[in-house]
Amino acid sequence: MRALTTPAYNLSFTAAALRPELARILADYYLAAGNWEAAKQKVLATNALQCRSAASAIRLERELRQRLQSLTGEQLAMLARAPEDDRTFIAWLAAMKHSAMLFDFAVEVLREKLALRDPVLRPSDYETFIAHKAAIHPGLTALSATSKHKVRQVLLRMLSETGILQDGPAMGTIHRPVLSPELVRIISADSPRWLAGFLVPDSEISLR
Repeated sequence: MRALTTPAYNLSFTAAALRPELARILADYYLAAGNWEAAKQKVLATNALQCRSAASAIRLERELRQRLQSLTGEQLAMLARAPEDDRTFIAWLAAMKHSAMLFDFAVEVLREKLALRDPVLRPSDYETFIAHKAAIHPGLTALSATSKHKVRQVLLRMLSETGILQDGPAMGTIHRPVLSPELVRIISADSPRWLAGFLVPDSEISLR
């Protein structure tokens, strides 16, 4: 019998932090065009993401588009019309759905620390997580020192953008974000499991 393998972590999230304002622009183009290829061509042709070079525009558009393609139609529509906080949360949802490492870190490290009433994120928490996951995802150990730094830097920046990680001792203080009822409904209609990435405890998540 062939052994089951775990898909490698997608680390392309290092190409961009959440950039909710740019994600909204891309969602707008998609909703107007009706398909991703047409939206891509329009975004690149007009430099809608305001990049300094064609290469950076292509890289940024690809990463944001691939994240947004993981969203439901209802989530995309909310991204396009939502106020700033909900727009940022939808951008975080898209990033987690596209890159499992982000979801795993939020659930297995941040949510677990809050459950233990230890809201301070320490370098050792991150390093322990990486060491544990490297046994399952060997690609983590193959990264250069520069790439390892970039992964950590962008992950922490995303958490800061959502307000999940705020200024405090060590790497920061963990806070559970307050989600609007409409956002909770839209996330749950997709799968309630994604609420865990917003540090919602299992006791409050109704899995269907």
